[in-house]
Amino acid sequence: MSLAMVPLGRTGTTVSELAFGTWRFGRQADDGEVEVGRDRAHELLNAYAAAGGNFIDTADMYGDGASETYIGEWLEARDREDFVVASKIFWPTREDANGRGLNRKHLRRQMDRILDRLGTDYVDLLYIHRWDDETPVDEFMRTLDGFVRDGKVNYLGTSTLEPNAWKVVKANELADKRGYEPFKVAQPRYNAVNREIEGNYLDMCADYDIGVVPWSPLAGGFLTGKYARDERPPADSRAANDQRFADSYLTPSNFDALEVIEEVAEAVGASPAQVSLAWLMHHPQVTAPIIGARTVDQLGENVVAADIELTNEQFKRISAAKRHLSA
Repeated sequence: MSLAMVPLGRTGTTVSELAFGTWRFGRQADDGEVEVGRDRAHELLNAYAAAGGNFIDTADMYGDGASETYIGEWLEARDREDFVVASKIFWPTREDANGRGLNRKHLRRQMDRILDRLGTDYVDLLYIHRWDDETPVDEFMRTLDGFVRDGKVNYLGTSTLEPNAWKVVKANELADKRGYEPFKVAQPRYNAVNREIEGNYLDMCADYDIGVVPWSPLAGGFLTGKYARDERPPADSRAANDQRFADSYLTPSNFDALEVIEEVAEAVGASPAQVSLAWLMHHPQVTAPIIGARTVDQLGENVVAADIELTNEQFKRISAAKRHLSA
C-alpha cells in the first residue's frame, strides 16, 4: 500500500494522509533508557517513507534536540524536497529568563538551532508549541513572519493543549492587517474520546481553511483496546503508572465510546487502534493524524488504518459515542 496525498490546508502543499510523530526519538525514560535511539529512529523513518509517508513531525525539545538530529542525519542520504518537515518552538531549552516562550530572542536562537540539527536551510512548517500570553501577539507574529520572508520557514502553524480559537483568530486577523504570514495549520489534541476542539475550534479552522493535524489520535494508548472496564490496567501500561492518566481516561463515558469502536473494529476486521485512526482519516475536517511508534511493527499496524473503509453509519456511530459537552 501507499499512503495517499492530501492538501495541507490552504498552503498548496500536499502531505501524506498520516503524519509521523517523532516525540519518542531520543527521549529518556526515568531509568535513563532511551525509548527510540538513532538506529531505531532511522528504521522507523525508512518504513514510513516506504509506505509513502512524507510528513515528518518533530520539535526542538523532543529528546533535547536528538529527534531533530536523527531526522537530519537520515535526510542526508535523501532528497530533502521529497519530505515535508515540521518542527515546533516554545518550551524551555536553557536555564535563563528568555530561554522559553515566543519572545524574539528565544525564537531567533531556536530557529537557527533547529535548522542546524535538521541539516537543512528551511523547515516546511513551524508551529508555536504553545501560546505565550506574556509576549504580545504582534511581536511574535512579526518575528515568525520574518522567518518566512528569510526563507527559513515555508508555513506557520499553532499547536495547542487546550482549544483557543479566539487567540488564533486574533493572530490571523492581525497578520492580515499587517501583511504577516498567518497560521495555516493547527495541531490540536483530537481523538474519539478527547473531543474538546469540537465546536468553536473546528469551526474556526473550517472557516479560515486551516489544516488540522491532530496529535494523540489514540488517546495515549487508551484507544488501542489494552484497557477493560472494571479491570486493573496491565502492570506495564501507562494507566498503571500514571494516576492522572488513569483518572482522565479510565472513565465510564470513555469506555462507552471504546466499546462502540471495538464493535466497529470487529465488523471491519481491524483493531480498535486502526478504527480510531480511520475515524479521524474519514473526518472531513482532519488533514492528517500524527501517528507514533516504538517499533516498525507498530508503525505498520497503524499505517494499515489507511486501507480501512468505514461506512457513513459506522463513522456516525463513533462520532456520536462521545461528544464534548460544550460542542
